[in-house]
Amino acid sequence: MPFIVLAKGFVLGMAIAAPIGPIGTLCINRTIERGFWQGVATGIGAALGDMMFAIAAVIGFAAMQDFLHYISLPLKAIGGLLILIIGIQTLKPRPIRLPASRIEASDFARLTLSTFFLTITNPATLFGFAALFAAAGLAEIDRTGAFFLVAGVFSGSLAWSFILCSLVNWMHRKLPDHFTNWISKGSGILLIAFGIVSLGLAARQYWL
Repeated sequence: MPFIVLAKGFVLGMAIAAPIGPIGTLCINRTIERGFWQGVATGIGAALGDMMFAIAAVIGFAAMQDFLHYISLPLKAIGGLLILIIGIQTLKPRPIRLPASRIEASDFARLTLSTFFLTITNPATLFGFAALFAAAGLAEIDRTGAFFLVAGVFSGSLAWSFILCSLVNWMHRKLPDHFTNWISKGSGILLIAFGIVSLGLAARQYWL
C-alpha cells in the first residue's frame, strides 16, 4: 500500500511540474544559458517548493485556505516582480558559459533557493495539489501514507526537471547556436510575460 501511494505521488508530482509555466521556462533558459547542472539546480528548487505544497495539502487544505487568501496578494506581487526581473536579465547579452566542472556549490545552492522561493510564491499550486489529491482518492491518508505521498511528489517533480533539462541540453548541443539563442531569448520574453500577468493579477486583486 505505501508503494502505491508513493507511485501516485510520483505521478502527481510530474503532473504538477510538467506544464511549462514560469519555472519550467526558467529551467529551459538556465540550461541553455548556463549548462545542465544550473538547470537541474532550478529543478531541485521547484521540486522542494512542490514538496512544501504537498505537505500543506496533506496537513489540511481547508485550514490553509484562509491563510492563503490573506497572503496571496503579496506573494503574487513579489513572485511576479522577481520573474519579471529575471526575464529582463535573460535578454541581456549572455555571459561565457562555464564548464560543468567549474560550477561552484554556492552558485548551485543560490539557484536552488531562489527557485524554491519563486515556486512558493504561487499559492495557486496548492489548489492544484488539493484538487489532484481529491481526484486520486488521497484526501485522507495516515501519517505513513503522507510520508510516501510527499516523497513521491518530490521525486516526480525532480524526475521531470531532469528529463526537461536533459532534453534541452541535448537540443542545445545538436542545434545551431543561432537557433538555441532564439530559444533563450524567447524564454526570456515568456518570463517577462509571466511576470506582467502575475503583477496584473495582483493589481486586480488589490483594487477589487
